[in-house]
Amino acid sequence: MGASIGVPLYLTRPLGIAMYIFGFREGWLWAFPSHDPVLVDLLVFVRCSASRGSARRRRFGCSTWSWPSSGFRENGFVGTDFWRVFAVLFPATTGVLSGTNMSGELRDPRRAIPIGTLSAIAVSSVIYFGLSLWAVQVATPQQLVGDYELVLDKARWGWLVLVGLLGATASAALAGLVGGPRILMAIGNDRLLPARDWTGKTSADGEPRNAMLLTGALVLAALTLRDLNVIAPLVTMFFLITYGVLNFVVLPEGSLGLVSFRPTLRVPRIVPLFGLLGSMLAMLIVSPVFGLVALMLVGVLYLWIQRRDAPRDEAKVSSAIFAALAGWAAQRAQANGESESARAWKPSFLVPVEDPEELRGEYTFLVDVARAEGSVKLLGLTRIHDDKDVEVLVAPLGRSFREDGVYCTWSVVDEERFGEGVIGALKALQSAFFRPNMLFLTLPSLQDRHDEFVALIQQAAATRVGVTLLGLHPKAGLARRRRINLWLRWQGADWDVDTAFSVGSLNLTLLMGYRLQRQWGADLQVTTVVPSQSDVAAAEAYLAEVVDLARLPRVERVVRVGGFEECVAGARAADLAIMGLQRRPDFVFVTRMLELSRSSCLMVLDSGRESARA
Repeated sequence: MGASIGVPLYLTRPLGIAMYIFGFREGWLWAFPSHDPVLVDLLVFVRCSASRGSARRRRFGCSTWSWPSSGFRENGFVGTDFWRVFAVLFPATTGVLSGTNMSGELRDPRRAIPIGTLSAIAVSSVIYFGLSLWAVQVATPQQLVGDYELVLDKARWGWLVLVGLLGATASAALAGLVGGPRILMAIGNDRLLPARDWTGKTSADGEPRNAMLLTGALVLAALTLRDLNVIAPLVTMFFLITYGVLNFVVLPEGSLGLVSFRPTLRVPRIVPLFGLLGSMLAMLIVSPVFGLVALMLVGVLYLWIQRRDAPRDEAKVSSAIFAALAGWAAQRAQANGESESARAWKPSFLVPVEDPEELRGEYTFLVDVARAEGSVKLLGLTRIHDDKDVEVLVAPLGRSFREDGVYCTWSVVDEERFGEGVIGALKALQSAFFRPNMLFLTLPSLQDRHDEFVALIQQAAATRVGVTLLGLHPKAGLARRRRINLWLRWQGADWDVDTAFSVGSLNLTLLMGYRLQRQWGADLQVTTVVPSQSDVAAAEAYLAEVVDLARLPRVERVVRVGGFEECVAGARAADLAIMGLQRRPDFVFVTRMLELSRSSCLMVLDSGRESARA
């Protein structure tokens, strides 16, 4: 975030230097009208560039109060609206912050910057308002509009005004040449931009030579514009976006009670709120197009820097803000009596892991279901005498999920028995706000583990956690991931839809099918089996109502007549078959379905917290 606003802040320096050089030139030409304007600009630039080193060594801290009525020739001033004048004059108020560019040169920046900045604002305000009151006393409105040398002509000592004008503009340009390269050097030292080693490099005497060269080149480019009224609005825009984003950071940090936010100078929350809204509003009024472009520039820089190999050793301000906002949102949701909403349902898996190397085909399935807004919680289970270090293996697996776009956390517990470790985790995590809502299991290969898995499934149901039991086909796996078949249990003609959604596993069956259809771009078929031809019409109406209430797109509805196993075996093979799971599952039946369907099978059990109709 600092680098993304540091770039526009840096750009104000070379643009501002050019603006101050233009101001110096106008004052100089008032005294020497025969001199070449371009030559004057270049000589001032060269002289300031040669002086910046000695200025830094003297702890240069001059005032940069720009003269608001300094004789700039402006065609068509009459009829110009307020915001045009605002855009031109705004940079005259930004010089009070030049000392912050040299914070590294100050002995006590924490004390000096607030005192110096506020003092400069106070003194500048008195001078600016005093000049305005003086001007309306000594001149008519017509003179104020048309006489650009009014202050020089009406002052008791015009030559002294000229000296002040030349000194203020030259010192402002010099301050920019000293401070600007240091902003660029700081960003380079943080390794956040291209050519970071080059921009952050310093000479033997501590000077950021490369950053100076780049700044000088940008100043020369800005001087070619030859018009203050082009330069000044650009400077204004970059300053406004810098101030706006700074207020955007201060506002949530000051409002969320972060213990790390302990400014020595406290301000009411209304101040950053007003600063944020005022800066954004002024940007869009002065230049809507350029304002939006500037905002997009900051956004693109922020996203680009985040994706690069930026340093991770220090906590980010944005991470602290997001964490604080999440905590605030959790408290508000719990205060309303409910931490979960069926409308906000998303898959959040608890995945027990005994051997991370065995989570292969299941890994792809979990990524497909949870990618984007879902999450995975890995629970590594170690045994006291286990030779493999599960803890070392779980962390890389968790990072792989994150690299594939799935939010993943992990923890490891020492537990001799698999079932007891998972049940303990299910109970402990129920008090968490972002608790898992589904327990992910794979079909046990050993019959002596069936009772253990039945206990797990029943405990998950008791704690209102859904269950997904995945059995991968030994040969096909998930195959091409192009066809999904949902098998809905038919309970008879008197079985109404409301009862079907509130009992059994219809909700999770539909939700899992829809998520995988969306991720895979697959064909989705909803099938039910009836015992006789006389039930077909009622079953078709039932499927049509279920699909309509669940708002499932592109669904094929099929009603089959006969026995369930017979219909499963006779149906067209899909890449994945999804069926409901009983609270006390028959694993022999589950294995049988895997064989008959000729595809991988996903058995699901609702938790009671999800709704396919929400």
